[in-house]
Amino acid sequence: MSKFVYASIGRKFLMSVTGIFLLLFILVHLTVNLMLIFDDSGVLYNEAAHFMVSNPIIKVVEPVLALGFLVHIIWSLLITWENWRARPVKYKKQDLSVASSWASRNMLILGGLIFFFLVIHLANFYWKIKFSGHELLNQGMEPGAEMHNTYLLVSTLFKTSWFYSLLYIIGGCLLGLHVTHGFWSAFQTIGFNNKVWLKRLKSIAWVYAVVVAVGFAIIPLYFMIKF
Repeated sequence: MSKFVYASIGRKFLMSVTGIFLLLFILVHLTVNLMLIFDDSGVLYNEAAHFMVSNPIIKVVEPVLALGFLVHIIWSLLITWENWRARPVKYKKQDLSVASSWASRNMLILGGLIFFFLVIHLANFYWKIKFSGHELLNQGMEPGAEMHNTYLLVSTLFKTSWFYSLLYIIGGCLLGLHVTHGFWSAFQTIGFNNKVWLKRLKSIAWVYAVVVAVGFAIIPLYFMIKF
């Protein structure tokens, strides 16, 4: 097992599995976040957010998700390093854009930018909700209530900070670009690599990417335009 993990194909397999796991998480996270624009009272989003932080299954999945994310980052760096060592001399005449997309050639850059956005995102929301707390979380709630006013914390930032709203939109677009290649590549690595499946997966990848990019971008746009 250890030989498989440290072998090139093993690292690619683990990165693909963790990538698929993260693709599923993104859909769940987007579904919950879209509730911000479906109910201006905040009740729907607060109930969904409370479920995500209090459900026992989610509590187990959360550290697994964090581990999967770390493995995905570390393995991607190792694979990129291996590829770089295998081709130390740049090709002078070969036009790689003909054989591959811009996203596939810049996955590490896209991943780094997404990681940068994620750190800011976690600092603004996750850290305050789980650890440091914030005055807005208890505003408008019953004294001693277990449920936080997460809606107020999130919506207030979108309403008052054009910078963060634009950053959130850019983050959604970068994530969309990242998965245009990552989606089908992950499935290709685990065995869906014949021509028929590859064509289908590339089409599904673009649909998924557009849904993710538009879905995340529309949330701050909603608050920027309406409020």
